[in-house]
Amino acid sequence: MEGAFIIAHVARKEEQLPPLQWDPGSAHDVLSTKSCGRNIFSLLFWCFSAQNVRQFPEGSKHAIPPKESGPVSKSNLPRVLQCQYSRIPDIWLLPEIETQVAERFCLVIDLDETLIHSSFEPIDNADFIVPLQIEGVAEWVYVFKRPYVDEFLQRMGELFECVLFTASLAKYADPVTDLLDKWGVFRARLFRESCVFHQGSYVKDLSRLGRDLNKIIIIDNSPASYIFHPDNAVPITSWFDDLSDTELLRLIPAFEELSQAENVYTGLGRLTPNQSFF
Repeated sequence: MEGAFIIAHVARKEEQLPPLQWDPGSAHDVLSTKSCGRNIFSLLFWCFSAQNVRQFPEGSKHAIPPKESGPVSKSNLPRVLQCQYSRIPDIWLLPEIETQVAERFCLVIDLDETLIHSSFEPIDNADFIVPLQIEGVAEWVYVFKRPYVDEFLQRMGELFECVLFTASLAKYADPVTDLLDKWGVFRARLFRESCVFHQGSYVKDLSRLGRDLNKIIIIDNSPASYIFHPDNAVPITSWFDDLSDTELLRLIPAFEELSQAENVYTGLGRLTPNQSFF
């Protein structure tokens, strides 16, 4: 089904992801693949060029005005990047930080298979059913919330500057997030057009956010999404339909401790064993 391509796709472990063909001019090549493999850290991290990534669609209620950026020194880049940074982005993806959250870490949160699971096939007891227009045809997206997602989001909103960052298209992710985030936890939303397409995957380049890297955390079920900044990442298992899952609940006390750390890197390194993300 053509409509299913607007959602970031995650293959189960026993499935093999199909090859992804990339053509920016094609309306059909909009599939984002997520890998569930945990060996991504063994890859060599090569230099990359930031792509010309546009902001939210013009007129969107979440549109962010471009911001002039100053020079970024190599010393501010994560420790794993040992090569020269090939291009400094000329705009930030996020606006100026709001005063009430200025002292907080920025928590970047993924959507599909991290907080929810969506399908174009009917799901029994779906939490949301979202109507979409796909090439002039009405489609329905069935959304199932991960257990304890409400408790997790509410607490994260109290501790961090929370940003939604998904490789899915805004036409799907925006209305889903409207229904999911009843408390206004997300202070900004970033979609597929804000990703960098790198070696067959949509990567979330944290250096483009306009925040200090040592104050940014990303939680995502796909290691490929944070391949540029693995030292900033909190891995989480992919979720589809397991009602006994407690991972979001388990992460709350660990994030509470992390929010008090001097910086992200020392904070992640000092978690107690029962709180370890790894």
